[in-house]
Amino acid sequence: MLQPGDCRADLRPITGRDAWRFLMLSNVERRFLAHQRIAHLATADRRAVPHVVPVCFAILKRTLYITIDDKPKRVSGTALKRLRNITENPAVAVVVDRYDEDWTRLGWVMLRGRAEILSEGTEHRDAQALLRSRYPQLTTMQIAKYPVIAVRIERVTSWGNLSVVTAT
Repeated sequence: MLQPGDCRADLRPITGRDAWRFLMLSNVERRFLAHQRIAHLATADRRAVPHVVPVCFAILKRTLYITIDDKPKRVSGTALKRLRNITENPAVAVVVDRYDEDWTRLGWVMLRGRAEILSEGTEHRDAQALLRSRYPQLTTMQIAKYPVIAVRIERVTSWGNLSVVTAT
């Protein structure tokens, strides 16, 4: 039986009534993700050239959401490399990690899946509301016009100490 922190296989080869357990985040992983404020989104273009950017995120059920926001960027929202890459190659990975000088506190969760770009609609609106509730900075931004990246989680891998570390 797999324990929190074990690597878990893709859902597709698993059958039976326990199959969903392998796709879902464990309670330990969910709690870890809820306490982390930044993730790193990895995309690749059609030639497999990687591109990694830090992002704000929120998770609902089996989907991780990332919105494009008003922070200054070198190019306009829809011309961003991450969006171009997802259009060419929707396979993505998201890593949420914690570094600490005390290496007994190191830990990370990696989510892999297929990304979709949401430009409008109920899921787009609800995802932005979820992200606004997690990041108050977004409440003053006009993000409704920007796309949302929806990562449909297919595989979860985690390692290390995922306990919630409180400041002392």
